[in-house]
Amino acid sequence: MKFDSKKLSWTRNPADFSISDEKIEITTSPRTDLWQRTYYHFRNDNAPVLQLETDEKYFSFTVKTEFESKKRFDQCGVVMYLDSDNWLKASIEYENERFQHLGSVVTNDGFSDWATTEIPASVKSMWYRLSRREDDYCLECSTDGAVFSQMRVCHVRKGGGAIRFGIYACSPGDSSFKATFTQMEITDCRWAEYKE
Repeated sequence: MKFDSKKLSWTRNPADFSISDEKIEITTSPRTDLWQRTYYHFRNDNAPVLQLETDEKYFSFTVKTEFESKKRFDQCGVVMYLDSDNWLKASIEYENERFQHLGSVVTNDGFSDWATTEIPASVKSMWYRLSRREDDYCLECSTDGAVFSQMRVCHVRKGGGAIRFGIYACSPGDSSFKATFTQMEITDCRWAEYKE
């Protein structure tokens, strides 16, 4: 499977964007987000999501993100969005001038979780790799695009058939910023099969 920007489709358009095979730019609108119920109790489902569709069971998708986030919760990253109640994402969420959260969210049947670690606010670029093995998924990140570290292994209950995957950017607060996505690549699955 080859990355083809002409096959991308939006689930909600952003305020402003540009698309080519080499680079995608998204400018976020204020009060856009993806989250379902857990802890905060609210349901937010209005972030722009740009995806490809596939029924391929084993693959990896890699993308480099660069961002000008500056307000709390500004975020951009990789996503696999099926519908409001079933999706996953990995991103950096800006917190303050000192730190931000590198993390991931998995939402099954309308309930989100959030796994994070703090990183310096000075980080303004990150590679992500989303790998699929049927209905199981692995999210990884990298600061150089060469050495990747595992963020999460997860199961998506409705993620075993045809899926959509790609990128997103949003600003849950009163903010707007530009996110740039480059080096988008689809390869054979880089997440090795488990063998005892």
